[in-house]
Amino acid sequence: MKKIVYTTLSGAALTMSLLLNSCVSNADSPGLEYAPDMYRTPGIETYVDYGEVRGRENKAWKGRLSAMTPPRNTIPFYGTDSSEVKLMLPYFRKPNVAFRETHGLYGWDYSTADEYTLAVADKNPILLNATNAEAVITKGKELFTAMCQHCHGEKGDGNGPMVASGAYQGVPNYVGLAATEGQMFYSIYYGKGMMGAHGSILNKKEIWTIVHYIRRIQDANYGKFDANGAAVSTVVSDTTNSK
Repeated sequence: MKKIVYTTLSGAALTMSLLLNSCVSNADSPGLEYAPDMYRTPGIETYVDYGEVRGRENKAWKGRLSAMTPPRNTIPFYGTDSSEVKLMLPYFRKPNVAFRETHGLYGWDYSTADEYTLAVADKNPILLNATNAEAVITKGKELFTAMCQHCHGEKGDGNGPMVASGAYQGVPNYVGLAATEGQMFYSIYYGKGMMGAHGSILNKKEIWTIVHYIRRIQDANYGKFDANGAAVSTVVSDTTNSK
């Protein structure tokens, strides 16, 4: 009988000792955990060195990141549609060497040629037809509202909130703007004047889609088709090669 009581008390004392030792004063600490990774897996975050997790050093992983910066001109996987993949390939035109200083494009490959003027010949690869036109224009408006309207204004008149506040000046009015589709793309991708480069926050498809919407701003009939499927727009893509 005494042996049973002794064993019971010893077990209770050991249990209490373990419970007390597992408690800490830090309210954010889980205390002593047995096999914590079994039920509380640490989340893996991008670009984080996991050589040390929760105070435990793992020399095999030290200095390694969960995701590495991809090589220059790497593109995401866009499926197996060749036209889609071609559209998303790296932009073949390069920024002028002056863009390194004026637009913060450090470490890029530069061109000594006047690429903006050469972009006159570039055509929008997203072709509009009676079936897809309104969807493309609608998407372009959505992107324009999110990325451009704060400076260029809802109507593209160059009088957005940032301009009205006095923060920026010289934003062009799209109505009557003498610029081709290719020049618009180049300007959005690398920046122009006070506008910074958007190539890192908008992919090529998105920029070309915005260009379509800018054309709609210039001409209300742009992207519209008659009963025979013929375009009724009066906007000519290659309006001028002037800057």
